[in-house]
Amino acid sequence: MITRTSSCPRARPCGLGRSPSCYAEDLLPWQRLNVAAFTISGVAATPSAVGEAYRDASGYEYLPMFNEPVLVFGASADEMKRTAGRARSRGVAFSVFTQDLFSTFNDEDNRGAVAAVETDALDIVGMAFRTDRSVADKILKGLKLLK
Repeated sequence: MITRTSSCPRARPCGLGRSPSCYAEDLLPWQRLNVAAFTISGVAATPSAVGEAYRDASGYEYLPMFNEPVLVFGASADEMKRTAGRARSRGVAFSVFTQDLFSTFNDEDNRGAVAAVETDALDIVGMAFRTDRSVADKILKGLKLLK
């Protein structure tokens, strides 16, 4: 359960945001995991997306994790295009993983593969973003959680 607290260090109230990700339903399991890792890393890079470091009872410190729910949705190719279009039309920045990135092996080539294709022609197989719950709900309307 997400709760609002007065001690929340973020600029907006805790519990009002979402970090959804959306992946093509026809990806192989290893591809889903690969796409998820890459796209969600873009969300982690946004300000205040992660909480504080974790520490166990022995004092060992672990890396911080997201402080908001990460929701994972599945989509057909048409639904991926529609979802990306909805995010763009609302000015919501998102990370993108295209089918072409399965054949590249470094960040420079990844960016080059995306840069070589017009927006409407991108074969998006994964995306992730961070926004307020009400905006996320509009962008994701009609999608189901990935099984």
